[in-house]
Amino acid sequence: MSNNNILYPLLFKPIYKERIWGGCKLKTYLGKDIPSDSIGESWEIADLPNDTNLIANGNLKGTCFKTAINQYKDAILGGKVVEKFGLNFPLLFKFLDAKDDLSIQLHPNDELAKKRHNSFGKTEMWYVMQADEDAEIIIGFKENCSSSQYLKHLENKTLPQILKRIKVKAGDVYFLETGTIHAIGKGIVIAEVQQTSDITYRVYDWDRVDAKGKSRELCRIAVELALDAINYNYVDAKRVYTSRPNQNNPIVSSNYFTTNFIPLTAELSIVKNSDCFRVYIVTQGLVNIQIENEIFSFQLGDTILIPASITNYVLKGQADLLEIYIEY
Repeated sequence: MSNNNILYPLLFKPIYKERIWGGCKLKTYLGKDIPSDSIGESWEIADLPNDTNLIANGNLKGTCFKTAINQYKDAILGGKVVEKFGLNFPLLFKFLDAKDDLSIQLHPNDELAKKRHNSFGKTEMWYVMQADEDAEIIIGFKENCSSSQYLKHLENKTLPQILKRIKVKAGDVYFLETGTIHAIGKGIVIAEVQQTSDITYRVYDWDRVDAKGKSRELCRIAVELALDAINYNYVDAKRVYTSRPNQNNPIVSSNYFTTNFIPLTAELSIVKNSDCFRVYIVTQGLVNIQIENEIFSFQLGDTILIPASITNYVLKGQADLLEIYIEY
């Protein structure tokens, strides 16, 4: 059987992560079968050494994603992706449920991450799926800052005073380049697209205590490493986009990934090359993906990988979709 015949739109078994700030909205809002009421993250498509999803549908159901990549590398990833990244899936897709405020943190760029951790950096994009009234995020400084100003406020536990708070609503998008200090506030569900990396420097945690009443100690090394990883300049991370129905509306175009918004009310034919996979995140509604005479159905909360070898298909239904790929 050829790769084209065996491959199809892939769904994955989520990897759930308990977090002190997690809640239960991944179940109540997205319908995820979470194992507890403190799940902060659902890793939808991941390829890290200790976190690789299992395929959840079709002929390859139960197969480790890494095993499938090894077997069908060009057909799943695409020739250009294999050429650049080898057999490593270059992106990580997840949903986050912030019942409480996340710690204030940042991620190193590719150069620092490679040198210090033998990892990629972590450029990321947030799509706000749901937000409680007055929910906020933190992205960057209120105005240009210096390392000495930053350190003074960090030591005095007044860091939030110099950071920019932003009220958010469903549909808002923020593109966070590496080095941008940030935090997701309570009452928000986010779909996140990022480079494949789990390197995070946490610098402030609201003097929070754990379940035993003990202060959550931040890693001193991470705090120190953050000093030359931070972008101290003011940043505008919000991305404004159009919502023309049944079209690809550009949101983010970067060296790491491209993201489009598709408000689907009828159908949209996709014709692409085999250089790269595509991923669709269903943020509202129901969508059918037709490949020749076969139809695959998906719903809110699904994250779907279209293998690179599938170059012609039709999106049908009533849904809002995020479309993500690497442009070559």
